[in-house]
Amino acid sequence: MNEHAKPPLPEQKQPMPGRTGAMRPVPDHGEKSYRGSGKLEGKKAVITGADSGIGRAVALAFAREGADVLISYLDEYEDAQETKRLVEEAGRKAILMPGDIGHPDHCRAVIEKAAAEMGGVDILVNNAAHQATFKSIEDITDEEWELTFRTNIHSMFYLTKATVPHMKTGGVIINTASINADAPNPTLLAYATTKGAIQNFTAGLAQLLAEKGIRANAVAPGPIWTPLIPSTMSEDAVAQFGNNVPMKRPGQPAELATVYVMLADPLSSYVSGATIAVTGGKPIL
Repeated sequence: MNEHAKPPLPEQKQPMPGRTGAMRPVPDHGEKSYRGSGKLEGKKAVITGADSGIGRAVALAFAREGADVLISYLDEYEDAQETKRLVEEAGRKAILMPGDIGHPDHCRAVIEKAAAEMGGVDILVNNAAHQATFKSIEDITDEEWELTFRTNIHSMFYLTKATVPHMKTGGVIINTASINADAPNPTLLAYATTKGAIQNFTAGLAQLLAEKGIRANAVAPGPIWTPLIPSTMSEDAVAQFGNNVPMKRPGQPAELATVYVMLADPLSSYVSGATIAVTGGKPIL
């Protein structure tokens, strides 16, 4: 693991939601390292927040494992085009779908487009998220609180509800939670609260959908080097990002992709209701 960047990282700041190309160092999504073996051959996946970061790494891995991918994103058009290029380079179909998943009508449109253009949905990865840092609860506006919940947890309900009628037995839902679900950072109060909700949503969903033969699991990342970091944290915090876990560095998006592949793999047919931690050695309870 010594090849991965460790703090201190270059101090940097971007406007939200951040762009991959402006990051130093540029994140590793597995472009040169991920090798597929047909685990998801013929599958059809929807991934939110797939323009960059964890979502791009998952889209790349899924495509190299044989899946077609709908790339859902807000408005990061340049980043989304690069994800599309990587998926198509792997020989798979890539569908771009910009828009705000905080709105239920858009969530339904995402799934309808996926079902129409790919012929169904086998895998839903609820990954997109909004976060912002505040040192005082008085600084969190009503609008900020509501935006965080709409993006991070309400969208999961809308997207999942729209997806289930299109899923056959063997369908998979994977939700991106966070280490903040178990160890909340007080300066990320709204974000951490939604991540706790995601974990409970996933656990209940797994039980609710078991009779339909649909599995639901969550991934709980620790500090991962994505555009969300320089666009939502101070330059000092960015420079020391990842220093608080035993590995003393942030994880790269590529380092999570195999977990999403494992959870999506039909051979993981008895894994449901689980939360998989990818935290650089920091335990979650």
